[in-house]
Amino acid sequence: MIENITLKGIATYKSEVEIKNLKPINFIYGANGCGKTTLTKFIDEPALLGFENCSLKWRGDFSLKTLVYNKDFRDRNFYNGQIAGVFTLGEATTEEIEKIVEMQKQLGEIKENGAGKKKSLDKLVIENDDAENEFKELLWSEIYKNNEIKFKDAFAGFMKKDTFKTKILTEFNNRSNHIRLLEDLTKTAKTIFGKQPREIPILKKLETSKIQEIENKPIWKKKVLGKADVEIATLIQRLNLNDWVNEGRNYLEDNLTCPFCQQETITENFRKQLEDYFDETFVSDTNFIKTYTSEYLRDSETLINYLLSVEQTEKSNPDNKLDLESFAALSKTLDTQLKANKELLHNKQKEPSRSIELQQTYEQVQSLNKLIDSANEEIVTHNKIADNYVSERNTLISDIWQYLVHEHATAIDLYDKKLKGLEAGIVNLSNARQKLLDDHNKLKIEISEANKNVTSVQPSIDEINRILKSYGYTNFEIVPSPQDKNQYQILREDGTIAESTLSEGEVTFITFLYFLQLAKGGISEDSISEDRVLIVDDPICSLDSNVLFVVSSLLKQIIKSIRTNEGNIKQIIVLTHNVYFHKEVSFIDGRTQEIGNTNFWILRKNDNITSIQEFGLKNPIHNSYELLWRELQNRTITSGIAIQNTMRRIIENYFKILGKYGDDDLIEKFESNEEREICRSLICWINEGSHSIPDDLFIEHHETVTEKYFTVFKDIFTKMGHLEHYNMMMKDAA
Repeated sequence: MIENITLKGIATYKSEVEIKNLKPINFIYGANGCGKTTLTKFIDEPALLGFENCSLKWRGDFSLKTLVYNKDFRDRNFYNGQIAGVFTLGEATTEEIEKIVEMQKQLGEIKENGAGKKKSLDKLVIENDDAENEFKELLWSEIYKNNEIKFKDAFAGFMKKDTFKTKILTEFNNRSNHIRLLEDLTKTAKTIFGKQPREIPILKKLETSKIQEIENKPIWKKKVLGKADVEIATLIQRLNLNDWVNEGRNYLEDNLTCPFCQQETITENFRKQLEDYFDETFVSDTNFIKTYTSEYLRDSETLINYLLSVEQTEKSNPDNKLDLESFAALSKTLDTQLKANKELLHNKQKEPSRSIELQQTYEQVQSLNKLIDSANEEIVTHNKIADNYVSERNTLISDIWQYLVHEHATAIDLYDKKLKGLEAGIVNLSNARQKLLDDHNKLKIEISEANKNVTSVQPSIDEINRILKSYGYTNFEIVPSPQDKNQYQILREDGTIAESTLSEGEVTFITFLYFLQLAKGGISEDSISEDRVLIVDDPICSLDSNVLFVVSSLLKQIIKSIRTNEGNIKQIIVLTHNVYFHKEVSFIDGRTQEIGNTNFWILRKNDNITSIQEFGLKNPIHNSYELLWRELQNRTITSGIAIQNTMRRIIENYFKILGKYGDDDLIEKFESNEEREICRSLICWINEGSHSIPDDLFIEHHETVTEKYFTVFKDIFTKMGHLEHYNMMMKDAA
């Protein structure tokens, strides 16, 4: 069954027109030229040039055979001299017919089941697409965007939502128990990602054992004094002149002048006492002080220079692993300690009798070495990466993906299970639907083979002739062609071929009866049982009113069989411009106003553009007189010429035919000459406008003329005492 029809870019369908929610029974009313034939041509041959932007949607994607009755059908099947025969189950036994009917019933059940499966499948596919899109958005926002900057290189090749989702699911389904910390991954990524790392030299640790050894020498706390048992010792030590006297000894010369008082008081005995006082022990101690001080100053200077060198080198090193801030702070503290010790050592060297205590630099050096050790550990890791760059890079990327799926495992698992469930459902439904398609094709072949043995064209001939005779068409009949028994001819009573002498109405009636037989059978033996859709476009053109009721009666029989799901006609679309035919063919039973498997539309054309209005179950066409008022009410979508014709027909129906009033009767109801002239001009304008387009009407703007005569049109009802009727009809029309 056809569900939706979309037309665009063809004839008057300049804008997209969509006929949605088609039911088994459909009625489309529309005036001539509004696009009905274009619609039927598309359904008949959708592959024709010009229909590229048009589409048909079939229920469950099961397309059915379409039979279209329109002018093309009449031309194609009548004016070519021969009419193809219609095969029906004419020679079949009751058992054979029952068997075929049963198989057709099974075929219908398969189609219905398949349509249900297709509907469920489509719903599941939409649900799966929604879930997948939701999952992709979650992964993109929660994982990709939050890690894009630090792990961008790991995402190379997966920077689209689809590929990123696929990669996440792959890693999730192959996840490991070994998960590295984010801090570790981030640090390693800084080394690996980007430019390929170069090897970094290991930092040399601080070797300060000699400095610490000197700092701990007992000599620094010892007061270095002369020999105590020398006579002069008592005076020197009592006056605390040890360092002063020792310093002055360097100025003693061979003369007798004292370097302290500049008097000639120096005697050999005095010299001897000084030498005895500053004995070998004193000399040895002062030499130690001098030597250790020199070594300390040299080693500390070397140490400070090395620290400065390391700090400057690592500042300019893009791959620096050293904590420079802490290193600089500790180096500065150590430098301060060493400078303080240097000052103490200089004082000790100058005054050996002074006791000093050097600051211990061991802990500071150890702290610096810890920083160097930590940096060296990272350097070793870095160099390992540099030596095995490709392998280490691949390992890091793998570890990053594993970390990401581990951190979001709960959400991924939830969606993964949901998607797998939906995919399994889609596969199961697809397989079930495919089996139905296979069964459908197999059963169609069986029905086709069964039809070949029990079909004939004669029953169609007999049925057409029966209907013709029953309605008075006795001067011609349908007979098998002598050249081909499976084709028809139309013969007069005298045996002459009648095609060229038939009236337009007779041709229309015969071709419509032929169409109805074709709807029940088929051109070929294997096609008579195919399910089909009928499209009927104005079947009563050129027919008299009696035949109108015959045609509508025959179509109503088909409509009844569709409603009861009997036979192989599953859907019908009836298009007409004739109000009486529309009312008759859509009539139900006089009591029922609406029925569920029916839908109504009105097709309109305004400014050469077709549009459609859906009315659902409610029939918008009641009778021709009501329809005239509806067209008048819808003047915004109705052309000016149509409005003229509508006014004329309303006045003719209401005042002239039913009320027996003439033009003068209407005009005389107006009191003043001006009003009479307006009424007379309205009637003249209506009559002219309904049959021709007079040039003088375009002297004034069209909307102005239309509005003026709408006013006079209403005044006619007022003057005639029928304003209530006018108000009622305009209200009902609304």
